[in-house]
Amino acid sequence: MATGTRLEPDSTVMARPRNTRPPSDAVEEPVGEEASGRHRWLVLVYRVPSEPTRLRATVWRRLRSLGAVYLQNSVATLPAGPAAERAMRKLRHEIIEMGGTAVLMESEALVGEADVRSAFQAARHDEYEEIVDRCQDFLAQVEKEHVAEHFSFAELEENEVDLVKLQNWFEKVRARDTFGSPGRAEAEQALARCAVALEGYASKVYEVETDAH
Repeated sequence: MATGTRLEPDSTVMARPRNTRPPSDAVEEPVGEEASGRHRWLVLVYRVPSEPTRLRATVWRRLRSLGAVYLQNSVATLPAGPAAERAMRKLRHEIIEMGGTAVLMESEALVGEADVRSAFQAARHDEYEEIVDRCQDFLAQVEKEHVAEHFSFAELEENEVDLVKLQNWFEKVRARDTFGSPGRAEAEQALARCAVALEGYASKVYEVETDAH
């Protein structure tokens, strides 16, 4: 080989496209529901003193009222949002004041999102079912007053208060029903029937009051 002679690279080899496929053991991005259905979650990890036992019950009731679900003991989660964050921060502060410890995090499920949502949806469904049951009790009470021909303003006012309580309860559940539980429609229909029944009872009260005067 002559001195100073350069070997030119083989243009055919250089033009060959690189293999861009990942190795067989590479971690692939999730597809389908796990990829498209992700949601930000607030996760509260806490510990409260074992005594008195009312402390644990207090925290449990507060989390339940917020609509949170437990991932495991002392680990609860809730869909992220400004109102939820304020409530969870406040609860964390209360736990610290109880002498406990608590960490509040915002996270995203890499896998298992469907399981968390399912638990959250089941909790909302149970709440809506309970509202429906209470509506049935309300309707039975109004029917009882009709049968007994007990038409009074005092009873009407009591029934109005009961219906407002049911409606307010429904609004609280709907506010935390982030993903739209199927049970919502049934609860709405039950409340509508209660409103119609109360209106019918009110008409009888007004009729009796008019006849009395």
